[in-house]
Amino acid sequence: MRPHVFHPESQMMSYGYHPEWSEGAIKCPVYQTSTFVFPNAKAGKEFFELAYGKRQQGEGEQPGLIYSRLNNPDIEIVESRLCLWERAEAAALFNSGMAAISTILLELLRPGDLLLYSRPVYGGTAHFIEEVLPLYGIAVMGFSAQEEVANIQKRLEESGMEDRLALIYAETPANPTGMLVDIPGCRSLADHLALPHRHIPVVVDNTYLGPLWQQPLRLGADLVVYSATKYLGGHSDLIAGAVLGTHDLVGRIKGMRTFMGNMATPFTGWLLMRSLETLQIRMEKQAANALKVADFVNTHPAVAKVHFPGFLTAEDGLQYDRYLNQCQSPGAMISFEIKGGEADVFAFLDQLKLIKLAVSLGSTESLIQHPYTMTHAGLTDEEKVSTGITEGLVRLSVGVEHPENLIWDLGQALSVVDSENQQPVQDVRMTG
Repeated sequence: MRPHVFHPESQMMSYGYHPEWSEGAIKCPVYQTSTFVFPNAKAGKEFFELAYGKRQQGEGEQPGLIYSRLNNPDIEIVESRLCLWERAEAAALFNSGMAAISTILLELLRPGDLLLYSRPVYGGTAHFIEEVLPLYGIAVMGFSAQEEVANIQKRLEESGMEDRLALIYAETPANPTGMLVDIPGCRSLADHLALPHRHIPVVVDNTYLGPLWQQPLRLGADLVVYSATKYLGGHSDLIAGAVLGTHDLVGRIKGMRTFMGNMATPFTGWLLMRSLETLQIRMEKQAANALKVADFVNTHPAVAKVHFPGFLTAEDGLQYDRYLNQCQSPGAMISFEIKGGEADVFAFLDQLKLIKLAVSLGSTESLIQHPYTMTHAGLTDEEKVSTGITEGLVRLSVGVEHPENLIWDLGQALSVVDSENQQPVQDVRMTG
């Protein structure tokens, strides 16, 4: 009889941990230690041989614990659980999402290489790609999330740099506009330009939708990266990043992580274990709330436009096709443009009572911010306009609160934007 395969949400409670390791404790403890005792000298030698890649791991052999900058039980258990959602071969945990992103790019790119990346991306990612990588002789070329692969390929050929392409990086849905990038198209382009001795990896930042609503590895990506601070952590109480993919690529990323020293801490791993137990429940509730909130702002007279994958139709062409082909849900991120300028947006933001004015996303509480002056402030005005980041745009991460309370809060705050066009807002008490 074959062993029964449980769903990921069921395995999140105990996968990778055995109570007998810790006096029968049902939950994994925090292994708050810097170093680990070797059973004997031979074992210590063997552990380091694997850690430094001096030999291949034997069948049934497990890498031994050496030092918490290299490996730690809390981190390894979280990595094994993250793999379950997307059926990844391996995962690597970092002390922030930017640590994960920068480590990937520094490991997989070399001077003279070309990085092709989607725009817009998270502000920190944009800065690292556009300001830091060129310092190391790495060329970068952006493409619009709305752009067709054929046009991207044509621009590459016209640039004369297609033979230098070493990596394609896509953030989809894009932060903060929610535009969708064609993941299978990126795979096709990478394969078309690859050579027998040169595989071109496709890396996808899947932070916006998380492992529940999009699985980039199944769509052709080699690596998927997360700011684990967001939905995976989901409680605004930790900073972490994660990378998932094949054993070979993640092994390279882990090697670079060892020497950059940006491994997550044991306590962060322990917090993530707790959070992963409720990931599906939280994300389902947030997505259900977001549908109701998006419907409300979409019909409000003070709102000029709403960016939400759930509103895409056949008239949106490629964006709609990508939504159907790549996403299992529109998620819980909504961006909408308020009529007026910065003063109107700030008046709206300052009027909110329940929704918190803060950066980050994917947490249990609803968070809202102004990308133009906050997360994407580092972009030039031209870059903001070209990627759809206007002065009127706000980004809302919908939490798990009662949807009626969220709608009431948005309604009373929007009433200050253009009171002459507003209808009286029904008072809904913040209960429950």
